[in-house]
Amino acid sequence: MLLSKLLGERFKEKPADATLASHIFLLRGGYVRQVANGIYSMLLPAKRVAAKIEAIIREEMDNIGGQEVLFPVVMPYELWKESGRYDSVGSELVRFRDRTGHDMLLGMTHEEAAVHLARTEARSWAKYPFMIYQIQTKFRDEPRSRGGLIRVREFTMKDAYSFHTSQEDLERYYDIVLEAYHRIFRRVGLPQVVAVSSDSGMMGGKVSHEFMLLTDGGEDTIVVCENCDYRANAEVAVSRISHAPAEVQPPEEVYTPGIKDIDSLAAFFDTTPDRLMKAAVFAVQGSKKPLVVFIRGDLQVNEAKLRNIVGAEVFPLTDHEGADLCFGYIGAVGLDSAKADILYDASLEGETCLIGGANKPDHHIKGISVPRDVRPDRFVDVARVSDGDVCTKCGGRLALKRGIEVGNIFQLGARYTETMDMTFTDSDGKQKYPVMGCYGIGVGRLIASIIEASHDDYGPIWPMAVAPWHIHICVLNSSNEDVRKVGYGLYEELGRRYEVLLDDRNVTAGVMFADADLLGVPVRVIVSARNIGNGEAEITTRDKKIRKTVKLDEIRKVIDEITALYAAQ
Repeated sequence: MLLSKLLGERFKEKPADATLASHIFLLRGGYVRQVANGIYSMLLPAKRVAAKIEAIIREEMDNIGGQEVLFPVVMPYELWKESGRYDSVGSELVRFRDRTGHDMLLGMTHEEAAVHLARTEARSWAKYPFMIYQIQTKFRDEPRSRGGLIRVREFTMKDAYSFHTSQEDLERYYDIVLEAYHRIFRRVGLPQVVAVSSDSGMMGGKVSHEFMLLTDGGEDTIVVCENCDYRANAEVAVSRISHAPAEVQPPEEVYTPGIKDIDSLAAFFDTTPDRLMKAAVFAVQGSKKPLVVFIRGDLQVNEAKLRNIVGAEVFPLTDHEGADLCFGYIGAVGLDSAKADILYDASLEGETCLIGGANKPDHHIKGISVPRDVRPDRFVDVARVSDGDVCTKCGGRLALKRGIEVGNIFQLGARYTETMDMTFTDSDGKQKYPVMGCYGIGVGRLIASIIEASHDDYGPIWPMAVAPWHIHICVLNSSNEDVRKVGYGLYEELGRRYEVLLDDRNVTAGVMFADADLLGVPVRVIVSARNIGNGEAEITTRDKKIRKTVKLDEIRKVIDEITALYAAQ
């Protein structure tokens, strides 16, 4: 490829609306161009990287028995009605009517399409287990698109769906896919990706993992134990709650004028937030009653955990908003259960001498003993883990880190096959519902994540396996006939074995090298009048680890050695 013919201008100015390194360099390097919020066109360099990532994914999916298919982007609404998600998924699902007036939708995920295909093709146990996958464009009307390709509305994704005759077989295959995912991430240059327990969300199922690239630019919070291998998304992470012994006292109502927040209450009673009991109020989708969650004052409610416990979406409520509660003074003692549903976090279990609301304005109660004065039927874990909490697995210290989700896997069970009436005839002659697994990787997000993990101040440093080209030849002073002859000769020779980009433009060395840094090709060959006068050329690597002057007749041999070294990393 001649750089003079390559579409996609490169520029040195930082885009005003870009903050992440990947977003900055994808724009500056001529990889992508924004069409609308969260929607991008890909130019050739990005498309070449994407094609190599997809090839690696295909190879790994084929190696574990995957069969590549292609589902439609547009689906009739009836499929999602069968699964129940047409009504439960919000506005991120794009719904429309075709010219005949029929309700349709754009696929943001394809569980329904997978079941629709498989239920007519796998009626006998002899077909099981099997896995089908696709690499397909999807559209999710994401309200928070950000960071270039990190969070978009239109995206390319590999999604796979496995079908099994038993939960045990699903668990066996789930582990196989988990290992295949680790191989994929190592091969594309992200060996530091870790698998963490996660919330299944709208996908359903009880077991799921996210694959996270730990980076300061990440949008997810990951809880990592500094002592053992415990890792989990903050949405599902747990920690050991410490309980300090406190003297049992009789309850006493105290006048607390205008004091509604935790910090002010702690200051008023000259105590710490862990001696307080606070109330968080939520609206629950499908319920007319508000939900009050009582939790210790030093903790926060994790809405993902709460959503899973109540089995519906939850939305925080502030003052009044239709709820007949004394906001700012809501307490567990004497709260009328006719006014609200009530949950108690596990942090309150066994606690004594707490301070909580009295359910009337400007009053709190001190000396609350949960076992004596509240006596809940059960406690649930809805607390958000904080930095420095204690690991439940080993007792070590938990740390909060940022991460980018680059893949996910779910054990879906029979959620979709039951609702969509997919059955097979088992070996005993009985009709049964298959159980499913679901496995996704976002290609565009993976491109951005590779840049986040591998860049310097000047541009991306692409791993050899996914680089847009292997070798970048810079011909300095291309108007010099001798220099051009050597440069084009190397381009022809190396092009027989490698993917080569030749910068044939008549520009300054500074411009040429700045563009080369933005394109991030692993190996660079610099041809100049001074070097060829000595029968040599300069070879450098994009990561700056190798820089040497090489005789022209040894260039092929040296490049073979360098590329073999970098390919093995």
